[in-house]
Parts: sequence; structure tokens; C-alpha cells
Amino acid sequence: MNKTVPLMLAAVVLTATFVVLPAAEDNPARPEPAKAQRCVNLVICLDTSGSMSGLIESAKQKLWAIVNELATARPRPKLRVGLYQYGNDGLDSGTGWVQRICELTEDLDTVYGKLFALKTNGGTEYVARVVRSAARELDWDKDRGTLKMIFVAGNEAATQDKEYKLKDICKEAISKGIIVNSIFCGPTAEGRKTGWADVAAWTDGRYAAIDQDSGTVAIQTPYDKKLTELGEQLNKTYVAYGAKGQAGKANQAAQDTNAAKLGAPAGAQRAAAKSTLLYNNASWDLVDAVKQNSVDMEKLKTDELPEGMRKMSREQRKAYLDKQYAERQRLQKEIQDLHAKRQEHVKKEMAKQGLSEAKAFDAVLRAAVREQAAKKGFEFKGGEQAPPPSK
Repeated sequence: MNKTVPLMLAAVVLTATFVVLPAAEDNPARPEPAKAQRCVNLVICLDTSGSMSGLIESAKQKLWAIVNELATARPRPKLRVGLYQYGNDGLDSGTGWVQRICELTEDLDTVYGKLFALKTNGGTEYVARVVRSAARELDWDKDRGTLKMIFVAGNEAATQDKEYKLKDICKEAISKGIIVNSIFCGPTAEGRKTGWADVAAWTDGRYAAIDQDSGTVAIQTPYDKKLTELGEQLNKTYVAYGAKGQAGKANQAAQDTNAAKLGAPAGAQRAAAKSTLLYNNASWDLVDAVKQNSVDMEKLKTDELPEGMRKMSREQRKAYLDKQYAERQRLQKEIQDLHAKRQEHVKKEMAKQGLSEAKAFDAVLRAAVREQAAKKGFEFKGGEQAPPPSK
């Protein structure tokens, strides 16, 4: 059975010794040396004016599918995602109705929670203003090898802003190495006439037009329920510590719930994303933090540890974290194997039903990521054929 959900595009503007289980060479959960990692900074700028409700719902549905796509990149990227909204009458007119929702962060649960909370409300859409804000305000990675991308989507003319010239803003962005990809929600020719194609042309980006009424395809499969269950089991391997621990663990569960509200396919995609290294919770999870050497167990205060670890000896603490990590690795491998079967099922089902994602937000975004990442030396394993740019 397939389920078609409304399509969307967001301004998400998506950087002790353990027992390591055997892992396949292409295992997205297998650690790589720090020097092998390269950064991807991905910012999604979302038009939240009144007519974009369907697009927002589609972004919620497909964010984890985009993360899963990036997880297949080699060398494996260190991903930071940011989020903006614009064109909403509830925002400050002094900023041009633009709001930074989320700084560039590795905490994907925080991004997803903020995306889930977005609401639409009328609006004047200033594309130049939101691109300017994202390019200037965020802590973009300075390394020349970093892939830096903004995705801006909307359904009104991109040339409405009279204070800032679109061409000047775009040239400023590309001078900083920031590529701007534009997605117009409407006919291709209209987007070209109203400045959307120019945004991409001026910044070495990719222009695409989406049929916002056709919906994003979400195929239900026999694997969805099991994947969601394994994702819930994975949560038990996380060890909350420090000031952010309990809130982080609660937010992890909350975003599981949010994905599940959208249906089985979204829950399955989230579980798969949680099985990759791009899903990083070192700010509150002791297993990730120790694995990445971002915390020194010898310097942690007793009251920063979870209750169950406070009376443990040094050796007992290490053994406990080793056990949690080993169980996480086992579950991640099981999830990845099942996700591969799910992807094959979806591919066959779409072919059988004659379905296409060529005009879907996430397909367009994934295609741009692949194309631009290749220019930075990334290679992708598997995945769908990228749709061609809009004519």
C-alpha cells in the first residue's frame, strides 16, 4: 500500500576504549578516523506563508530520508543543519519577516523538533532577505573543502525585496563558498520569470520547480514496524549525562513520536537515520561523547553521571559504556540490513505502480546534494537516480 503525503520544502538552514563489533566496509555506523571526515553545512530556508502548509508537512515526512542519503557519502561527512523560516506575518517586520529557527548544529533531533513546530500565517516572502541572513548570521565552517549549501523554497516571486538586490545577495553568498539552491513551488517557466532560476545561476546552485499539489510519495512496507521498534530499542543504549542529558533523551523520544505521527514510512526512515554516524548526540549522550573524545571520564563530576553510574568504579563505568556501545552497534547493523531491504521493496513498488518522485521536494534536494558533493570529492553508494535539473 502506498501513501501520498503533501509535498514541501523547508528553509532548514539540515560539523576509553570500546568493544567494536565487526562492521561491513559500507556500514554507515562504522567510525572513521577524524582526519577522514569532511564537513557538510546544510541550511534549509522555508517559506511559512499561508499557502505552504503542504510543503511543511512534506519536509517533516522526508527530512530523515535526506539524512539517510547523506549517510551513504564517502568520505563520510560531518553534517550540520540549520533552519530558517520567512514570509510569515507572525514574524518581525523589521527583519523582513525572516527568522533564524536553528543555528547550524549536529543535533538533528533539535532541528526536527523545531521543524515540527512551524506554523503558516499569511506573509510577504523576501527571498533575498532570508538568503542574506543565512549567509551572514550562521557559523559556517571555514574549511575550503566543506560543502556549504542553502536550499530556499517558496511559491511567490523571488524578486519582491526592494531593499536588497537579489543578485548582490547571491554574489555575496557564493563569494563565501555558499551555494544557493532554489526550489520554486509552481510551474518551471513561472519560476524562471520570477527570479528563482537566477538565484541558482548566480551561486553555482541548482534550480528546480516542484508541483506542490502532487505530493511526496511515501511507500509503506512490511519492514516499517520492525524498523520503528528497533529504533526504540536503540534509545536504550543512550546514557544521558551532564546538564543537557535528561532534556536530550526526552527530545529523542519526542522526535520518535513526531515521526510516528506522520505514518510508518517516516518512522522507519527516522530509525534508519538514527543508525548512522550522522545522528550524533555527544552533547548529552555519554557513549557518543566518550567515543568521540569530547569528554574526559576522569574529569566528569559524580553528579554529572546518571544515577546508576555514580557508585561504579572506574573499571565498572568503562565496562558499562562498552556494553552499551556494543549493543548499539548490533542494533545499528540490524537496522541497516533491514533498511536496505526496505529500500529495495520501495523501488520495486514504485516501478510497479508507475510512481515518480521527480517533482518531489526531497528528490530534488537529494539530487542537488549528490551533484554538488561530487564536486567536493564525495562519492555516493547506491541511492536513486537523480532527476535532471528543471528546464
